[in-house]
Amino acid sequence: MSIELSMGWLIALYLFMLAAFTGYEVISRVPSILHTPLMSGSNFVHGIVVVGALHALFNAESLAGQVIGFVGVVLGAGNAAGGYVVTDRMLAMFKPSAARKE
Repeated sequence: MSIELSMGWLIALYLFMLAAFTGYEVISRVPSILHTPLMSGSNFVHGIVVVGALHALFNAESLAGQVIGFVGVVLGAGNAAGGYVVTDRMLAMFKPSAARKE
């Protein structure tokens, strides 16, 4: 086993931690007025997650890979659908009272 192969998991862990920290720092500084556009953007990202999970599901060679891919598709699709529902409800708050259908 080469040193590059044995260090791959450490690099992946470092990139994951860096992305998590950067995401937290960016999201925590978003003003309230920008939350609706940010939700729309995150819905787009969740769509990409679903496409990636579908790719993993269709290219899985083992049962465990297929199960993980399926769970990824279900969770990503649920997250994207929920994001659109939340965005719709947030936008409904800005409509005049007479136009609301509740």
